[in-house]
Amino acid sequence: MLALLLAATWPLAAPAEQAAAPARVADEGAQPADAAWILPRLAQPVPARTDFVEVRGSALLKAPLRVSGEYRRPDPGTLVREVREPYAETTTIRTGAKPGQGEVSIARAGKPPRRFSLSRAPELVALQASFGALLGGDRAELERHYALDAQGTRKQWIVAMKPRDPQVAARVREIVLLGRDDELRCIETRPARGSEQQRTLLGSAARAAAGIADAGQLAALCRSHGPAR
Repeated sequence: MLALLLAATWPLAAPAEQAAAPARVADEGAQPADAAWILPRLAQPVPARTDFVEVRGSALLKAPLRVSGEYRRPDPGTLVREVREPYAETTTIRTGAKPGQGEVSIARAGKPPRRFSLSRAPELVALQASFGALLGGDRAELERHYALDAQGTRKQWIVAMKPRDPQVAARVREIVLLGRDDELRCIETRPARGSEQQRTLLGSAARAAAGIADAGQLAALCRSHGPAR
């Protein structure tokens, strides 16, 4: 509806301007991307939700574990991760008034929810804070928890985030955001030890991954090599 209104009210360009428009768009996409350009474009007001497909590698598994579901952020202090396949599980992270305060609840069908304090899981505090900062477009809050290094162009970009908290850094070496234009397509979590990284496809990349189990194809979608939206 908004696109139709814009088409009806925006003045038409002259023929010469119309011909030049694609070149201007291409030039803008080729410009270098930095955190100041990327992060505000990822902002989503609450409530927000996005599909996800997660692939985890492990030396204990013959093949990577693939799970899918939905992330939800019903309010600024809550992050919900609902796994739908190959099992059903809902993890809810609620933060308190001060950093480190809050609770984690993990619920599975037919079992009572397990609850524990966020103070026992500093990596989850950083996860909730980073998701909240990303969806809120809050660069200052994100940089409070991570050192940021952005690379690429506005058409296809990467932001590497290294944890500042020693407890988190002992578990996670870095978290890498991969995106295209104004869309965050994938998050790669790289452990401090070992080589088994976790890859989470989001939004259109997750929807494009429906029915795909091959790790190479999922990695290509994660790294924005899929068809343009």
